[in-house]
Amino acid sequence: MRELSPGLWHWQAPHPEWRESEPWDENVSSYAIDDGERLLVFDPIAPPSEIEELAGERETAIVLTAPWHERDMQGLVERHGVPVYAPRPDTAEDLMRMFGLTAAQAGDGSPDLVWLRAERPDNWRPYEAGDRLPGGIDTFPGHKRNDIVLWIERRRAVIAGDTLVDFGSGLEMNERWLQDVGTTREQVVEGLQPLLELPVEHVLATHGGPFDMAALERVLS
Repeated sequence: MRELSPGLWHWQAPHPEWRESEPWDENVSSYAIDDGERLLVFDPIAPPSEIEELAGERETAIVLTAPWHERDMQGLVERHGVPVYAPRPDTAEDLMRMFGLTAAQAGDGSPDLVWLRAERPDNWRPYEAGDRLPGGIDTFPGHKRNDIVLWIERRRAVIAGDTLVDFGSGLEMNERWLQDVGTTREQVVEGLQPLLELPVEHVLATHGGPFDMAALERVLS
């Protein structure tokens, strides 16, 4: 774990569901922001002991950029009883539209967040692009309805899940993922253009690592 700036933490760990066929690296990134009173943990994977200790001392919340980025969310909720801010999973209709599934194949929709929705529904705080989250977090549309790009003003940080990624060639949008969900690069750029007017210092990819404003300008140009 390393401190990118006072109270802004980054770490990486292997994703337990990674396969060699995946375009992304086995090691994925998580971030945390600590202001001395509130701890926000983003897309948590294998939280380091320092984060676990802080979670027990602070007003803590988990923020997921996408419902499928739950990673080690369950353990943190079980140990600390924290709320989870996460977009709603794909419905059966979403899966049928995006992936051409039949109604039988789509079933009840995505299995994302099943444990949270079934076992700890009171801990779930669903949100969507355009909502403002605790800690001064603004939310912007990503490449899917429920893949959200976050702006944390007090840290001058952008946090991105699957919309802005680094698969070894620097920060980019993955063309395959755009095609899978029927979204164009131009549509994503339009939704994220307001970020270029903000005083961004950190661009924090949860597939990859930290970048700067110049990288964001390149990918949105």
